[in-house]
Amino acid sequence: MELTPNQVRLMMLQVADAIIEAEPMLSQADRDLGDGDHGLGMKRGMEEVKAKLEPLDAASVEQVFVTTGSAMMSSMGGASGALFGTVYRAGGKAVTGRESLDAEGLSLFLQAALEGVMKRGGAKPGDKTMIDALAPAADKAKEVASQPLPEALTAIVAAAEAGVEASKAMIAQFGRAKTLGEACLGFPDAGALSVTIMLKTMLAFVKAD
Repeated sequence: MELTPNQVRLMMLQVADAIIEAEPMLSQADRDLGDGDHGLGMKRGMEEVKAKLEPLDAASVEQVFVTTGSAMMSSMGGASGALFGTVYRAGGKAVTGRESLDAEGLSLFLQAALEGVMKRGGAKPGDKTMIDALAPAADKAKEVASQPLPEALTAIVAAAEAGVEASKAMIAQFGRAKTLGEACLGFPDAGALSVTIMLKTMLAFVKAD
């Protein structure tokens, strides 16, 4: 199974709706770690993504992802805008020239997204950031790159969810949560939750298609 550029556009519109709907949960997760603006920022970013993708006549998979990343960067501001914008812009460039999205393309996307975010933000796995969902997802994607897309995404989502769960036991090394020390134990990182919601929505789209 492979997704055409227009199917990838429709999938990303679903991802945008899922993040907008999850705003209260994401805001609470961020408040638990001392901040609180992550959910509203993500909602604002995804509203802009919808405005840009709805009229788009998608010519390529790359165009859909890069448009998504650019919309998030320009509308969100702050660290989340830069990092989630990088996910889609770097990931999109990694699938340049591909006429459709399959599990191999998704693996390239996630690998480039991970490398881009680590380079831009300076965090690494174990620092209690979005990377704690993105890194296991990218690793698993590489492992399952030859599988059909629904099966591959099922494994990728499970890896990301395990990463979110593991992030509860980590002490934050970045952002305001860093000042909490051990008080941040027991709570997942809001950025890691956002990554997981995106991947779960992609899986739901692929299974329904």
